[in-house]
Amino acid sequence: MKNGGQLIVEALEANGVDRIFCVPGESYLAVLDALHDSKIRTIVCRQEGGAAMMADCQGRLTGKPGICFVTRGPGATNASAGIHIAMQDSIPMILFIGQIASHAKEREAFQEVNYKRFFGDIAKWVVEIEDAARIPELVTRAFAVATSGRPGPVVVSLPEDMLVSETEAPAALPYTPVETRPGEAELDELEKLLGAAKRPFVILGGTRWSAEAVDHMRRISEAWALPVGVSFRRQMLFDHLHDNYAGDVGIGINPKLAARIKEADLILLVGGRMGEMPSSDYTLLKSPYPDQTLVHVHADANELGRVYRPTLAINASPAAFVEAFSKRKAPASPGWTDATKQAHADYLAWSTPPKTGPGAVHMGPIMDYLEGVLPEDAIICNGAGNFATWMHRFHRFRRYDTQAAPTSGSMGYGMPAGVGAKSVFPDREVIVWAGDGDFLMHGQEFATAVQYGLPVIVVILNNGIYGTIRMHQEREYPGRVSGTNLRNPDFAAYARAFGGHGETVERTEDFAPAFERARKSGKPTIIEVKLDPEAITPAKTLTDIREKR
Repeated sequence: MKNGGQLIVEALEANGVDRIFCVPGESYLAVLDALHDSKIRTIVCRQEGGAAMMADCQGRLTGKPGICFVTRGPGATNASAGIHIAMQDSIPMILFIGQIASHAKEREAFQEVNYKRFFGDIAKWVVEIEDAARIPELVTRAFAVATSGRPGPVVVSLPEDMLVSETEAPAALPYTPVETRPGEAELDELEKLLGAAKRPFVILGGTRWSAEAVDHMRRISEAWALPVGVSFRRQMLFDHLHDNYAGDVGIGINPKLAARIKEADLILLVGGRMGEMPSSDYTLLKSPYPDQTLVHVHADANELGRVYRPTLAINASPAAFVEAFSKRKAPASPGWTDATKQAHADYLAWSTPPKTGPGAVHMGPIMDYLEGVLPEDAIICNGAGNFATWMHRFHRFRRYDTQAAPTSGSMGYGMPAGVGAKSVFPDREVIVWAGDGDFLMHGQEFATAVQYGLPVIVVILNNGIYGTIRMHQEREYPGRVSGTNLRNPDFAAYARAFGGHGETVERTEDFAPAFERARKSGKPTIIEVKLDPEAITPAKTLTDIREKR
């Protein structure tokens, strides 16, 4: 006889869980008690949204579900930000919520929420376990749902009385991963379509990739001389210095790359959904009928034909597809080889940072410095805002599992993601790239980094405004500033107050020594870079945007 809390922990152990991220609550004390005797590492966080984002980051970088535990009511609603990120990004994670006792349901009891209704549209599956004997079945099913087809977040509600009830239950067995492979007929058809193409282009996106799959894709691109772009915030899927890399198909796309995609006669879209952001509001690929011949490869059949009608739909995971297609023989000399070389040259020119700009701090030289000192396996974590443009456009990603950034555009993701990344990969350098408004959405998780000795380096670009909104405001309502100014703390002092290391950069030349001191400190660090608000984008200032120059 075991109680529900013990059965939950045993099911986690059976499914290979090595850590959880949580904010404790009295609604799941039985689980916390069972974790006391487990080898699972419990990382206690400062806010449930941060905990959920840490779990998302683990799922994002490993492909295995990240695990988060929160309490009922406000704990669950706080965590919903992380669930929405995981859903839009197709990330496997499982959120366990302590729920009110069964006898109190439907009375608007203390902190009562109907989680099936609340999470129904932003989670892949929501379930409430009412009988402790079904824990092994339903927890293992949660892992299967989170990882199969198009991965996503699963929410599991745990009534308090169920967790303390004792029952007999079968030992939990691990979930069985489900692979979706392409058929030979589909691969034959793809070969014919490529053979007839004159201007093909490949776009990589989504999840269910691996380092091995990325290597298979590299070999395919070399064999067929294919130009390869990566979807918004999926830059770790192809080496940016490879001769076939054409650039990031995301926000603020290189105009030459956008033209190349529009003029392509065949698009091979592998793993991605090509949503609003990477499609430039459905203009690069028109919905529902693209101008280009579209070959769409996706692990979830429900995504094939959902937004675009493909000429050829291949229901397969990216990993299985590239493994199979890499065995196909390519033509001796594809006719688009020169165009592929030109696409890479265009990318290199686009990704070379400017040397100057407004104010005393110039981000171009700082990006050049970071490109020279960051190791290839450094993990870059960021939230959302104009500040991210500097990293997305000018950092050249070289390896898989080196990027954690939300395609949903959620602010505040970088700091908790950095904690999650460093806990999973303690021997790798983790950089959190943040804006001032962005950082303070979940800046309290810096305390979690200090508590667990996770020396992430947080670079905050502080321009004293909500930059992206201000940029749009100046474009649409020039000179009428409203609701976008910020008064910020001393971020270096903030870091020191938590027990970390703090640096302030007010001139370009101050950055390199500050970064080296941060590395040598061995502590979680905040480097505050005081950036002129005029430096809103690499190409245009706020004044340029206001005056429509």
